[in-house]
Amino acid sequence: MTRRLLLSYLSLTLLLLLGLEVPLGYYFARGEISRFTGDGRHSAEILAGILEQRVERQEAADVPALVTDFVHRSGSHAVVVDADGRLLTDSRDTLAPGTDLSAEPGIAAALRDRTLSTTREDLAGSGDTYTVTVPCSSGADVRCAVRVSYPVAPVTSRIQRTWLALALIGLGVLVAVAAIALALAHWVTRPVRALERATAELADGSLKDPPTITQGPPELRRLASTFTRTARRLQHLLQAQRAFASEASHQLKTPLTALRLRLENFEPYLDPRAHDSLDEAVGEVERLGRMVQGLLALARLENSGSTPEPADLDAVVADRALTWAAFAAEHSVDIAVTGERAGRVWAIPGALEQVVDNLLSNALRVSPPGTTITLAKRPAGDARTGGAELHVIDQGPGMTESERARAFDRFWRAADSYHDGTGLGLPIVQQLTRAGGGDVVLHAAPGGGLDAVVRLRTVEERHPAPQRGARSAARRARVSAF
Repeated sequence: MTRRLLLSYLSLTLLLLLGLEVPLGYYFARGEISRFTGDGRHSAEILAGILEQRVERQEAADVPALVTDFVHRSGSHAVVVDADGRLLTDSRDTLAPGTDLSAEPGIAAALRDRTLSTTREDLAGSGDTYTVTVPCSSGADVRCAVRVSYPVAPVTSRIQRTWLALALIGLGVLVAVAAIALALAHWVTRPVRALERATAELADGSLKDPPTITQGPPELRRLASTFTRTARRLQHLLQAQRAFASEASHQLKTPLTALRLRLENFEPYLDPRAHDSLDEAVGEVERLGRMVQGLLALARLENSGSTPEPADLDAVVADRALTWAAFAAEHSVDIAVTGERAGRVWAIPGALEQVVDNLLSNALRVSPPGTTITLAKRPAGDARTGGAELHVIDQGPGMTESERARAFDRFWRAADSYHDGTGLGLPIVQQLTRAGGGDVVLHAAPGGGLDAVVRLRTVEERHPAPQRGARSAARRARVSAF
């Protein structure tokens, strides 16, 4: 923004300078040229008048001295011819007296009582000259003619010095405007930079250093004050929400345990016809307990931080598949591990175990007997970016595209869901995966079912440094069923 403001000020100043200095220089140059030609013509006419009088008095012998004096004072070159066009005198003595010059255009015009002026290159090599040929006449009789050549270099030099002075003045004005504009742009953008830093800090999770802006335009100072109040209010609301979720979960855990025990103690005293209702009540209490446990896990994820560390994906997958194999066998479901070796990936401590447990738990709930849950490891990205993918593929009913888009919302469950999940498993998987710099997405599996794809960063990738602000409480107690 500072650069754009500076360019705007300089562009406007440059346009103003061009609009003022170019016409000024142009009119000055025209004035100098007009003055130069007018003075030269006037001087030549005065010399012609003097020479006409001397020739009329038959004092032609005085002509060379008069011409020499005129040339010495004006710095010009003069040639005088008689009425027949023969040379009387040449101030440079380059032509012999008596030389016929009547055929030259300027001399011929002057002998016909016409004054002719032109700019041409001097044959003597002194640059361009302004030449005026004036008749020395009295009435209609032309007694002689004089041709005076003035060098153009002095007037050209004055014009060039004037243009240079104007350019230097313009450059000085631009430098002064640039310095003033830079200071003004810094003054204007200082609140914006402070707001940018505060916004980035707030996006990372907390605003520890609110912008205190006492300089800059009043509008930006008011904006900074409003932003600070909004950020503090937002932080307060987030902290209150997290505190409520954590405290409420802790407070609910003990009463739920006591309620379950009381319900189970009722069984010997109830009519057998009420046992089904009792089992349903106990099941709902267990589901509520798992939901409380999930809320505690999410609260810990949001309120604590940890640095991702290298973890062996192959070992974790093999261990969790072996652990779940017996439980899956009770439901007549097989667990298969496929794919090449993935190596080490970045993850917060204990996160991979929770991710695999939650995805296997979800897959097992929806897998019909006689089907297989596949844990497939595949490379992701290319040789430059690196990465690995873990696919947890079931053969259940799957999800529609709209259901997959909402599956990571907290407490969301499919409308036709028949199992007792809490709707917190996938949000926890997403938080744990992103905390290590990865991500998780859901796809439709070929042939039906769901393909949960966990994308992780491999340790061998080009930029293995862990992401700042990674969230974790994974080394706490595992939550294996949501």
